[in-house]
Amino acid sequence: MVRTPSTSCRRDGIACILPPHILWAIVANGDAEQRAWALQALAISERIRGRRELLGDIATAAAAAAPGKQRTVYDAKHGSQLPGAKARGEGDPPGKDVAVNEAYDGAGATYDLYQDVFGRDSIDDRGMPLVATVHYQRGYDNAFWDGAQMVYGDGDGKIFQRFTKAVDVIGHELTHGVTQYEASLDYADQPGALNESFSDVFGSLVKQRTLGQTAEQADWLIGAGLFTAAVRGAALRSMAAPGTAYDDPLIGKDPQPADMAHYVETADDNGGVHINSGIPNRAFYLAAVAIGGFAWETAGKVWYVTLRDRLRPSSDFKAAAASTIAAAKELFGARGGVAKAVAVAWKRVGVV
Repeated sequence: MVRTPSTSCRRDGIACILPPHILWAIVANGDAEQRAWALQALAISERIRGRRELLGDIATAAAAAAPGKQRTVYDAKHGSQLPGAKARGEGDPPGKDVAVNEAYDGAGATYDLYQDVFGRDSIDDRGMPLVATVHYQRGYDNAFWDGAQMVYGDGDGKIFQRFTKAVDVIGHELTHGVTQYEASLDYADQPGALNESFSDVFGSLVKQRTLGQTAEQADWLIGAGLFTAAVRGAALRSMAAPGTAYDDPLIGKDPQPADMAHYVETADDNGGVHINSGIPNRAFYLAAVAIGGFAWETAGKVWYVTLRDRLRPSSDFKAAAASTIAAAKELFGARGGVAKAVAVAWKRVGVV
């Protein structure tokens, strides 16, 4: 197993799409302006830490009783006051602001996946309104779920583009909300890596369903299109080939392992939650491709039932493997090809 230098870190991290190791690489390698952007993103994440559970409780208490899709997008106008000025509500026509439209459409695509495929009514399964704020701060390099709403930065324009651009990023972050209301996986070590992986899984499924792609047709990249042309990288992560998403002098090389033999023991990043998530990510990819067809119809249902019914806050990779295999047998038969594909996938990444 690979070990990285240990540094102190808090265990109650906010769920951001951009891994902190990329931001710290920019601090180490970038020019003065780039360092300022990265430090701003890190500082904002620190400031939000610890608020997510409280905000989640407030959101639950304030959730509208009426079921159905309820989206509202706000504009922070490059400030930090949330939610900001209302820019578009449910049923309103598209406006001229691309980020507003992308946040609105991405929330809708995520809602539709959970409702149409899994029978879930929004994040909390009780019709929770989907609130988003765009144009947060100036040059803010990240997007995050704070426990009550989505927040998107515009990116600095030199390293990162606007964070509403990738629909899988939107699906990823909103799925942190689903996890918050279901398994509530601890955001540290293997449970935290599972937390990140489930968000990547369903973020990818949102993109695949939006594009009408089968498992074989999908690129299995998370955050493709976020980097500018100046960065040598395809995306933030690759579910098919963890460790290959980017390799650039400024942001470093993708550190994700593809199997347990290369599991990274670290105190950084809440125990490597954005790093070791590559292992369960690849397990899902292998299972979905082996099963074939639209991944949300079979493998996605297995992972959703597992997240909803079987995992607990402290569940580790072995628990996830056992739970997904059991869910596959429950949903598709003990002797069927689905359960076998799931079991083989976990074996190939060295978890079982």
